[in-house]
Amino acid sequence: MYRHGDPLSSVYSVRFGTLKTEFCLQDGRQQVIGFHIPGEILGLDGIGEGHYQSDAIALEESEVCIIRYEAFEDLARQIPVLQNQFHKIMSRELTQDQRHLLSLGTMRAEERLAAFLLSLSQRLAARGYLNNEFDLRMSRNDIGSYLGIQIETVSRMLSRFAESGLIQIKQRHIKLIDMNGLYELAGIPNPDRQGCSTPEIPIKQA
Repeated sequence: MYRHGDPLSSVYSVRFGTLKTEFCLQDGRQQVIGFHIPGEILGLDGIGEGHYQSDAIALEESEVCIIRYEAFEDLARQIPVLQNQFHKIMSRELTQDQRHLLSLGTMRAEERLAAFLLSLSQRLAARGYLNNEFDLRMSRNDIGSYLGIQIETVSRMLSRFAESGLIQIKQRHIKLIDMNGLYELAGIPNPDRQGCSTPEIPIKQA
């Protein structure tokens, strides 16, 4: 959709499908830095420098709404509510980036994977989808790249989660069976048990 270094022209709202953002490391490896589902926005990383900082790639048949950035900026200046909403979106993106970096430095592999599944569950629920049963549109390799773990470890951990009764998995289809167990494994308070609104899981989106 766009490539690293392309001049910022638009931001993109995902209408349906799933996309990933990644960039190329100095050794030539591709590092996944985000997954994006319907209702989420891509291209915000281009605002600061005037060009995109990553590549955006569709993982399946997808459709996005193209929002010309200059036109949006002009409109936002005229409509304070719109500008405020955009600032909130950017703030959430920054917070999620910071939490993701923190998780890479402090969480064990199984904790990162559990937190990733819970994050995806929450993001889907916030957009009206089932929160406990969904398809993983990204490959095991992409998940491993995003979480900083080997693909073999991703597959082994998913199998271990299934054997422990935390999830059921068949190819890319996954069902979260024991949500409390996943929260405990990830070291994250379960908001449903606290009786409060769902917080952001400390793993980056979308």
